[in-house]
Amino acid sequence: MPHLVILYTGQLDAEVNMTTLCRQRADAMLTITDEQGKQVFPTGGARVLAYPAPHHAVADGGAAGLAAGGTGDYAFVYLNVRMGRGRTEATQQRAGQTLSAVAQAFFAPVMARRHIGITLQIDEGTEVFDAKHSNLHPLFNKV
Repeated sequence: MPHLVILYTGQLDAEVNMTTLCRQRADAMLTITDEQGKQVFPTGGARVLAYPAPHHAVADGGAAGLAAGGTGDYAFVYLNVRMGRGRTEATQQRAGQTLSAVAQAFFAPVMARRHIGITLQIDEGTEVFDAKHSNLHPLFNKV
């Protein structure tokens, strides 16, 4: 962990490179540090996945966007980070601010052309079961 899942309205595939967004998000996750300067998210645990929604309904369906001089074709992006327990509130806020800034910068050109909503949410879980099996972590835990 952490896992970041991006759900978005499918028409954005023609406007942005979601693979680039995923890479930028993963890279940003790896820069986040706690109050002692320690990397918050383990390199081998960072996962970013993006899924388009081919079927969607956003807001009023476009009427207000058309009235405002836009296309009426709304887009939406939901970014959900799931992190394990144990990080301070300050660290959680730092993570949210960092990841939000990356999303805002990435989507700024899109927001200049169309109406789009972007939501970033960070969840900290109380897991009832948490199993991990990976050979990725040893790649990054060399001393």
